[in-house]
Amino acid sequence: MNNDIDKLYDLFKACHQNIFTDTRQLKEGAIFFALKGENFNGNLFAMNAINQGAAYAVVDEQVGEDGRLILVDDVLKTLQNLATYHRQLQQVKIIGIGGSNGKTTTKELLHLVLSQKFNTYATEGNFNNHIGVPLTLLKIKPEHEMVIVELGANKEGDIIELCEIAEPNFGIITNIGKEHLEGFGSIEGVAKAESELFDYLIKTNGFAFVNNDDVWLSNMSKRLEQFQLYSTQNEAINNLKVVPTIQFIYNDVQFESSLPGYHNLQNIIAAITIGEFFEVPYLKISEAIKTYSPKNNRSQFIETAKGNVILLDAYNANPSSVEMALMTFNEMTGNQKIVILGDMFELGAQEHIEHQNIVDLCANQYDFQKIILVGHAFSKCKSTSNNSLFFEQKIDAINYVNSLNYSDSKILIKGSRGMKMEDFKDCF
Repeated sequence: MNNDIDKLYDLFKACHQNIFTDTRQLKEGAIFFALKGENFNGNLFAMNAINQGAAYAVVDEQVGEDGRLILVDDVLKTLQNLATYHRQLQQVKIIGIGGSNGKTTTKELLHLVLSQKFNTYATEGNFNNHIGVPLTLLKIKPEHEMVIVELGANKEGDIIELCEIAEPNFGIITNIGKEHLEGFGSIEGVAKAESELFDYLIKTNGFAFVNNDDVWLSNMSKRLEQFQLYSTQNEAINNLKVVPTIQFIYNDVQFESSLPGYHNLQNIIAAITIGEFFEVPYLKISEAIKTYSPKNNRSQFIETAKGNVILLDAYNANPSSVEMALMTFNEMTGNQKIVILGDMFELGAQEHIEHQNIVDLCANQYDFQKIILVGHAFSKCKSTSNNSLFFEQKIDAINYVNSLNYSDSKILIKGSRGMKMEDFKDCF
């Protein structure tokens, strides 16, 4: 790192590691980084930040003569370089988590597990991109021993960029699925992009944890030198139930979770495997898994006053995660089961095909009493099932569901974040 980063790092330490990129969340004495995007220019708010009490503002446009303005060539690159510099000075192990589905759930489970033994910090929320990852790294404190960094990707090259910023010692790819096809083009493109985490670990002599249930990842593991496989087919797993929630015995220890389904079982086994690797006692791992409570519209069970049970899994959706949610919901008991699905975004040229595939799956493979499909993409599909109803506008679907006055039913609600499918939960 050059002298400019050294000087900026001294200011960073003097400001008690308070970094902000949004003046609405600014704390007095912080450093404001004036980031730019397609629809905003943080440089225009730099003097506002100073006037609101920021100690310094890092800018890449000349916006004033104030000595508290730090002019650099590129604010984002400076933020990333500062984060890497800080990371390199910490005596900490970093675990990078990539994958198509389950990154956040795995991260939160693993955080609970490792915290049983280590002072552990993890990505907050979904701060998993080229801005979120450096902000995560800059929150590492000297007392931290383990840091879990979620790595998100929309296109090829994203993961390797994030790895070069975070420099993980360990890595896990949860699975390979049909995510962000608009950017990746195909599931082969997804696999190639996500494999960048393993590529980085190979190059840096790092260690990988590999989901052997996933064919793509199992094949990738053949290139690795330092790795450990894990699988839901492990012979040490006994008395397994995955619905309505996951329960099993592993190495003579009882494990219970409030999560449902085989896809979440993979996330749990991943957290157990990594906990084992770092010698967290089984009983402590079990306690950690049991305390995890789904939130933020992820695999949440909600019981309503009308006796309905909602499986709310509306944080996000892609074809792979919808298929897993449908399979899990199908295995649940119930006389009346209602499915409400919203459009899946960022599928590019595959949009119609993937939405029609989901419609066909619902109609031909499962016996749901009502299938309500919501959004512009779903409204272009057709179904052979008389139980399928299509609504282009969400408000029309909500009004229809409200008119039915369901009781004693089980309801699956899922869709991409932009659809805000959680709005349906109040109908029940």
